[in-house]
Amino acid sequence: MTLELFLKYLGVIGSSAFRFTLGPIGGYILKLPIYVTIVLTTIGMMTTVCVLSILGKKARPYFRRFSSPGHLHTPKNRRKVKLWRKYGMWGVAFLTPLVLSPIGGTLVAVSFGEKISRIIYTMLIAGFLWAIVFSVTIYTLGEEILRFLGR
Repeated sequence: MTLELFLKYLGVIGSSAFRFTLGPIGGYILKLPIYVTIVLTTIGMMTTVCVLSILGKKARPYFRRFSSPGHLHTPKNRRKVKLWRKYGMWGVAFLTPLVLSPIGGTLVAVSFGEKISRIIYTMLIAGFLWAIVFSVTIYTLGEEILRFLGR
C-alpha cells in the first residue's frame, strides 16, 4: 500500500469518525471503490463508538459528582430520555449516523447505562447498513450531490 492510498483511507476513517456522512462523500471524492468506502466509513464510526463506550463507562461515576441537579431537566435531555424510552438502543443506533453523529449516539447510549457489548453490536449493524445506503446514494448521484454541496 502506498502512502497516498494510506492517507486516503485515513481521511475517510477520520472524517466518518466525527460526522458519518463525510465518509462516503470523501470516498467518492477520492475515487475509492464503493466497497472500500463502505468498510472505511464503518471503521471510522466504530472507532469512535468503541473508544467512547470504554472511556464513557469508566468516566461515568466522575460526571455524576460534577453535574448539578439544575442541569438535568433541560429540553435537550428530555428529548434524549424520550428517544431512549420509546426506541431504546436500536433507535439510538439507527439515528446515530443520520442525526446524532457517532459521538452523540454513543454518549447517549453510555449515559443510559447500556452494556458496551450491546452498544458496539447495535452500532456496528446500524453503521454498516447506513454506510451502504449513503455510499450507494452518493456514488449513484455523485455529481449532483457535489453540486448541491457547492463543490
